[in-house]
Amino acid sequence: MNSETGKYIIAAGVLIVCIGLIIYAFHDKLHWIGHLPGDIRIERENFKFYFPVTTCIVFSILFMIIAQIVKRFF
Repeated sequence: MNSETGKYIIAAGVLIVCIGLIIYAFHDKLHWIGHLPGDIRIERENFKFYFPVTTCIVFSILFMIIAQIVKRFF
């Protein structure tokens, strides 16, 4: 391991803490996460299936943009 690895671990930790604080502070306003149009939800009598397709795509795009921004500055 080198010092770059430590920087990445610290950056990941800070990012996780920031995301946690945002969710903690705005949990009542983030109810739309997981309920976007395109998310698959099947509910039957004894069976529930939920697959958030659109939510996964949105988060994937956001993480890709954030990764590109971080890559430019590091």
